[in-house]
Amino acid sequence: MGTFNWPIQIESLNGEQTIQLDALVDTGSFFTIVPSSQLAQVGVEPTDKARLVLADGRRVTCDIGEARATIDGRSTNTWVAFGEDGSDPLLGAYTLEGLRLAVDPTEGTLVPSSVRG
Repeated sequence: MGTFNWPIQIESLNGEQTIQLDALVDTGSFFTIVPSSQLAQVGVEPTDKARLVLADGRRVTCDIGEARATIDGRSTNTWVAFGEDGSDPLLGAYTLEGLRLAVDPTEGTLVPSSVRG
């Protein structure tokens, strides 16, 4: 399966500010990563830090904060990492799990996941 992008809406937890993004779906990334300036634009504030290993192998410490993510009418509160300005947004596994979405590797799309209880 190749990589693909998917539209995602990120908003502040109070719902007052929203941005629409076209994010690269990256199930190898735990966090959804959004450029810091875009998260600041919607009022998402850092509340913690996380150590990440980026795709290029660099180990970095990033700020993380809470936001609300919406894809295809499904919404959830999620952790987002504050990425480098100018970088492309990544849609990570934590957010996908919260939205109950999975990757269809044949079609390169997101589909509702089957959840076992």
